[in-house]
Amino acid sequence: MRTMTNCEQLHMKVHLAFLRVSAMICLMIAPSAWSASLPDLIDKIRPGVVGVGTAYPPRQPNVKGERVVYLATGFVVGDGRHIVTNAHVTGLDLDSDNNQTLAVFTGRGVNATAHPAQVVREDKEHDLVLLEIQGSRLPALQLGNSDAVREGQDIAFTGFPLGMALGLYPVTHRGMVAAITPAAQPSADSDKLNSVKIARMRAGFDAFQLDATAYPGNSGSPVFELGSGRVIGVINSVLVKETKETMLARPSGITYAIPSRYIKPLLSGLETARP
Repeated sequence: MRTMTNCEQLHMKVHLAFLRVSAMICLMIAPSAWSASLPDLIDKIRPGVVGVGTAYPPRQPNVKGERVVYLATGFVVGDGRHIVTNAHVTGLDLDSDNNQTLAVFTGRGVNATAHPAQVVREDKEHDLVLLEIQGSRLPALQLGNSDAVREGQDIAFTGFPLGMALGLYPVTHRGMVAAITPAAQPSADSDKLNSVKIARMRAGFDAFQLDATAYPGNSGSPVFELGSGRVIGVINSVLVKETKETMLARPSGITYAIPSRYIKPLLSGLETARP
């Protein structure tokens, strides 16, 4: 058998080194190559995102001028009949004399369908509520691990900004987690404290600060990971802003989200699909 020359041995070593580096590069880029593109991901997420508001039954007289009111966004979880949104959205005085109900809306624009909804569980501390509807199951979104979220991580959220003005057409914003920050800002001045802020400081939980702008109507929108599409947070400005930005004359425009870990207790015992 012929012995390789020094030149051939060097060439073989270089070739093997190139193969190792190539394999390492493939391992690094594989996750992003295998994950869905954002347009494909939006197509996957969109059916599980719903409008939340109020509605009167068909043909029911409406004495308040609006048969349908869009208030916020929600998303489907669990068995396909449960919806997560912000608790502050559902504290409404309904026109019970004319059978006005809390409602979840599916579909788009004028073709949207109203589904009467009821509150089944509530977490006021984190401003989350679980609604239930009857009828056919809707496509449920999967929850991710919000404890593993890192600053700088890419995210997107889908919802219905300015729903009454722009109609029920889902809009997706893309951004990143700019900071993981306490939900309540400590105050050195006692006159800046109130019962809500004190309670929030005692609870001591962190929220996600996002660099993408949410608008009225985006409350309750799912914040999801790019790639997997798993929900890691819920858009919420009311709860966090009232405790972090009390010193500001005008809202900052910063968007906050409640980590999805707080959704899981609301689903305890409800995740098995019902007939």
